[in-house]
Amino acid sequence: MQPVTTLRGWLDHLAQHDRLAIIRREVALRHELAAISKRLDGRYATFFPRPGGHPMPVVSGLLGDRRWIADAMGVAGDAVLRHFSAAAANPLPWREVASGPAQDVVHEHVDLAQQLPIPTHNELDSGPYVSAGLMISRNPRNGRQNVSIHRCQVSGPDEFGVLLLPRHTNAYFEMAERDNAPLPVAIVIGMDPLTMLASQAIVPLDHDELEIAGALHGTPLEVVKCGTSEVRVPAQAEIVLEGRVLPGRRAPEGPFGEFPQYYGERADRHIVKIDRITHRRDAIFHTIVGGANEHLLLGAIPREATIRGLLQRSFPCVQDVHLSMGGVGRYVLYVRLRHQQPGEARNVIFGAFAAHYDVKHVIVVDDDVDIHDPREVEWAVTTRAQADRDLIVASHTQGSKLDPSADHGIGAKMGIDATVPHDAPPGKFTRIRVPGEEAVDPAQVIDAAAAGDWRRAQSA
Repeated sequence: MQPVTTLRGWLDHLAQHDRLAIIRREVALRHELAAISKRLDGRYATFFPRPGGHPMPVVSGLLGDRRWIADAMGVAGDAVLRHFSAAAANPLPWREVASGPAQDVVHEHVDLAQQLPIPTHNELDSGPYVSAGLMISRNPRNGRQNVSIHRCQVSGPDEFGVLLLPRHTNAYFEMAERDNAPLPVAIVIGMDPLTMLASQAIVPLDHDELEIAGALHGTPLEVVKCGTSEVRVPAQAEIVLEGRVLPGRRAPEGPFGEFPQYYGERADRHIVKIDRITHRRDAIFHTIVGGANEHLLLGAIPREATIRGLLQRSFPCVQDVHLSMGGVGRYVLYVRLRHQQPGEARNVIFGAFAAHYDVKHVIVVDDDVDIHDPREVEWAVTTRAQADRDLIVASHTQGSKLDPSADHGIGAKMGIDATVPHDAPPGKFTRIRVPGEEAVDPAQVIDAAAAGDWRRAQSA
């Protein structure tokens, strides 16, 4: 399969592989749409033709399984991290075109609630949110772009309350606010899964994630210039909201159901004023349900690729890494090692802590443990580690501001060395094995005709 380059191409692929559920009846935008999407999460993406009676359809759950991400890239499952890392290291500059479907329809008068089918997801969310919008901004000094995802609360007919964490978009805004100037932005809704993934790449300031999307596609991403600013947006986008982050203004935003499966608190946040909406003639609105698989995997895959690359450059023993879904795709990292030197497993743990501040717990295991199977990892911890010997705790460290157990992002990190001790006597940690188990094909040995009738089977 070739890499997917449009949302519509991805929907076609999902439908062809029985991974797209079309919801027949009209559903409410408040809670009901999210309830159905989350119930089917990981098995089907969901397509709602007329949500809340709105003529614009909504789709959700586009990346509900890791295997789907490999399909979108056109690679084998074990090549996803390598492929993403290669794209991040070798970005492909975008190509500007005069026009694109993203600008087929133009609304100069903005009324977000009327023009877009924006859902309310979780029970205590403060209202409707754009949760799958790629916010594209430009460095006010040099024009370099940044792409990221921020939760956007509908606060008025043409305003969003937006959480800008201390990252690249916020750095650009602070440059503009120092000059008492707004920061022009575009919020792009309805992109292919690879561009969504690229937006989450861990790269230095002034690295345009749209160029990583081009590398993942294998061809330059086509972009068009916004009508109200110099921001360039993907030409094949479904919807583009052109606006400005306003200087000197903050307003209450939240709560909102976030990836840790808790609500992000209500506080005074930045304000984005929307000046213009453009979209395809038959546009599709994409929403990400807070805390669902799509939300977690979008953050996990780019982080895994970055962390693995950093660790492998320093520690040749590192084979692979995995951010567990139980650890919300951010906080719990499993690392598989081969032929590590005495003490090296501990160094890997400290290296993982430094690789990304979100990492809270690190468990290192040997190469006979499947790090994509939590039961295998738990088995290694249970049978190979002792708390007084193999536990590491680092206090007062930077973590995630969305971790409710931390103090504004400051907390403790924990590492567990669950590898076989180097001084273990031969044979002590040999795993049990039944010869020939792997070669057994159940379809060839089960008597389907008997269908569980042991009495008949005994007399045969």
